[in-house]
Amino acid sequence: AVVDVAIQDYVADVASELIYQNKSHSSSEVIFVFPLGPHMAIYSFQAFSEDAKVQAMLQDETQQLHEATGGQENWEYLQHQSEHSGEVFACFLGSLSPGREMVVTLRYVQELSREPDGAAQFLLPPTLHPHRNHYTWNCLTSKLCYSLLLTASLQSPRGVANVQANCALTPLIYTAQDHSTAQISLAGTPPSDDLELLVYYGDPTAVSAIVEKGDPGAPVGSLLGDPLVLVTLAPSIPDAMPGQCQSGEFIFLLDTTSLEHAQVPAQNRDQTGDSLLFLLKSLPLGCYFNIYCCGATSVGIYPQSVEYTQDNLNEAMQRIPSTTSNLGDTDLLGTLRTIYNTPRPHGHARQLFIFMSGLPPDKEAIAAEVCRHRNSHRCFSFCFSEDSAALAMALARETRGEATYVYTDNTMTVVMLNCLKRALKPAAEGVSLSWTLPLGLEVEVLGGTPQSIFQGQHILLYAQIHGEAQDMKVSKGVMTLQFSLNGQDVIHMIQFPLRPQGDGRLAGHRLAARCLLGRLLPEAVSGSGEEPRQRAVEISLTSGIICPFTSYVGVRTSQRVTWYQGPLALLPPHQSLVSCQILQLRGSSCSTSCFPKTIWIPPGWLTAVRESWLAIQRLTHDIAALPQNGAHSKAIMGPTSGTLREGAGPVLHHECTFGYLLRISRELVALQNVDGSWTLSSGLASVLEVDEAEIKGKMPGEVTEPSIWATVLAVTWLERHDRYYQDLCELLEAKAVTWLCSQAVSQLDKCLEAANTLLGSSVKPSVFRL
Repeated sequence: AVVDVAIQDYVADVASELIYQNKSHSSSEVIFVFPLGPHMAIYSFQAFSEDAKVQAMLQDETQQLHEATGGQENWEYLQHQSEHSGEVFACFLGSLSPGREMVVTLRYVQELSREPDGAAQFLLPPTLHPHRNHYTWNCLTSKLCYSLLLTASLQSPRGVANVQANCALTPLIYTAQDHSTAQISLAGTPPSDDLELLVYYGDPTAVSAIVEKGDPGAPVGSLLGDPLVLVTLAPSIPDAMPGQCQSGEFIFLLDTTSLEHAQVPAQNRDQTGDSLLFLLKSLPLGCYFNIYCCGATSVGIYPQSVEYTQDNLNEAMQRIPSTTSNLGDTDLLGTLRTIYNTPRPHGHARQLFIFMSGLPPDKEAIAAEVCRHRNSHRCFSFCFSEDSAALAMALARETRGEATYVYTDNTMTVVMLNCLKRALKPAAEGVSLSWTLPLGLEVEVLGGTPQSIFQGQHILLYAQIHGEAQDMKVSKGVMTLQFSLNGQDVIHMIQFPLRPQGDGRLAGHRLAARCLLGRLLPEAVSGSGEEPRQRAVEISLTSGIICPFTSYVGVRTSQRVTWYQGPLALLPPHQSLVSCQILQLRGSSCSTSCFPKTIWIPPGWLTAVRESWLAIQRLTHDIAALPQNGAHSKAIMGPTSGTLREGAGPVLHHECTFGYLLRISRELVALQNVDGSWTLSSGLASVLEVDEAEIKGKMPGEVTEPSIWATVLAVTWLERHDRYYQDLCELLEAKAVTWLCSQAVSQLDKCLEAANTLLGSSVKPSVFRL
C-alpha cells in the first residue's frame, strides 16, 4: 500500500494506492470493502486490472436509467457474514485471473479528533494497514505479504511543533521558514497494531483558523470555487468547583413504552420508579428541568422548564402518572416542536434526553426537525429496539450528542446515569463568531455556529468567504470568538490570510460539502420545494460526496487486448454497470483470522454455499419472525459512528443481585433532598435497618443539625456497597458530600467514626474530602 496523507490542522485528505495479487490457481471474484468512520467521506474510487477498469461514480437517483446487474446476493451475504459492524463502502470488482494484479486507488477526507493536549489524531484505517488479518480466503500462508509506504504533509498557521507515532518516523522536515508546513514519512516496519499519528501545533489555543484556497476550475461563488476558512473551537473550560451551582436545562422526552421500561408505577406516587427517580434526583442545584410525555397532546409537566427545587421536583414526581394515563399514540415530532417553540432559560445550555421504544412513522420529519435546531441543543438518545437505533444515532450525531442502545431494564438506570455524568460537564454559553474583513467580502458559516460548547468538545466549522475585496492592500482578516463562562465574558481574536496558498486537494471544501448537505437535507425532505433537493444533488455530484439523493454506480470498462491489431481494436471499450454502494453491516459472531474484511476473494465454490445460505434464510424467515414470549432483545449494536454506545453499563456478574440492590437503594434515593441531604426519619431508619431511637441515641454531641448525622449515615451506607453502587449513586453521593462540606466540615470526623461503629463499616475519611 502507498498512502499519502495531507493534514491541515484537524482535517485530513488521504490518497491511497493498494495492490492486490491473486496467488491462487483459479480465478476469483473480488469485492472491495472499506469501513467508513463517523467523520469520513470517500470522494474517489478506481480499480485497475489488465482486463478492465472499475470506477465508482455518483449519479442522481431520479435520473438513474440503468441498474447495476447482479450483486444483490453478494451484499446480503456480506451483511450477514461480515464480522464488521457499521457503514462500509463496497464495490464488486469482477473476476481476477490467477497470477494477475488489481490496483485500487481510494481517496477520502476526514475530520480528525483533537486530543486533550491539542494534538490532532490520525489513525490509518485497517484497510490500508491490514496488520491483524490475512486478506485471502484460503489462508494457506502463515506470513502476510504486505508492505506500507506512508508520507504525510502537515500544515498549520500556528506552526507544526512535533509529530509522535507508535512507529519509527523520518525526521520532521520543514518546508517553510515559519514552520507552517512540514513533511514526515514512515521509516522501517509498520507497527503491529493500528498506526497512529499525533500532530502537535505551536500554540494549542482555544480557537484557530486556517484558510484553504478554492478550485481555480470551479465557478466563482460556488462551494468549491471560493476560499474556505477551517475554524476550530476548543475553549478551555475548567471543572465546576464543589458546591458551585451548575447551569443547564435538562428536558426528558418519554413515551408510554419507555415509561414502562423506566418502571414508573402509576399506582404509587411516592416512588416513581428506578431510572427516572435516579436521574431526577441526580440533577444539580441551579439547573432547570422539564418532563414531556410524548402522546397525542405532547403534554409537558410544566409549560416551560422550571428551576430545580424541592417543591418543583415533588410536584413533577406527583404529576407523571396522571400525565401518562391520558396518553394516546406517541407524537415525538409534535413534542419536539413544542419544545423548540419554548424559550430556554438564559445562560442554560439545553440538553434533551429522548427515549424511543420503537421507530416512529415520521422518522424523516423528526430527523429534519432536530437538524434545523441542531445548534441550539444537544441530544442524548436512548433506543430500546434495533428499529429505532438508526434514528437515535442520527439525532445524536446532528447535535453532537450520544446514542445508546438499552437492551435490559436492569442496565437502563446505569446507562442513563453514565450519560448524565457526561451531560453535566460545564459549558461555554452564548457562543458567537464575528468577522472583520475588507469591504466587498463577507463570510458564511456553513451549518451555523453552536450556541454552547461543552467541556472537552472540539467543534470544527466551515466558513466560506464570498465576494471580492475592494482594497487589495489588506492581506488579513480577523475572526472573533466570544462566549460566556461562569458569568464572565471571554473573547478570542485570531488573524488569517485573505490570499491563501494550498496543495489544491480541497479537503476542507469537501468536508464543507458534507456539512452543507446535512443542512439541506431537512429542507429537502420537508417538502420545501424542489430547489433544496436540486442544490443537494449539485453539491454532491461536484464534490464527489454522496448524499441521500445520489447513489454510487460502478462503471466497468473492459480493456482491448494489446496484441490484436484488427479492425475491432478501433471500437470503443465495452462498458457495463456493476454493484457499488454504501452498506450497513450487522456484524457476525464469527471471528477468525481468515475472514477477509477488505478484499474479499472467495474460492469458486462459495457461490453454491452462498445460494444455499440464502435459501436457508428464506426458509427460516417466518420461523425467526415468530414472537418469543417474554423474550427481550439482547442484540448488541456495535458503534458505527462513534456515538452509539452499547447499553450494557458495567459488567455485572449477578444481575439478580444487582436488581435486588437497585430496589434497596431506590428507597434511600427517594428520601434524598434536592440539595443532597437526608432528613432523619423513620423511613431512613428502615432503609438502614437500624432502630430510629438507636440512630438518635448514637448521634455525636457535636452535631447541631440531625440532617447532618442522617446524611453521613446515608453516604456511609452507600459506601458499604461501593462495588455495586458506584455507577448508581456517584452523582447522588457527590451532592451529599458537597452539602456536608458546606454545612459542617468540623463535625464530619466524629460523625464518620460514629457511623462506622453503628453500621459496622470502615469507610475512609477521604470519601468526605477529609
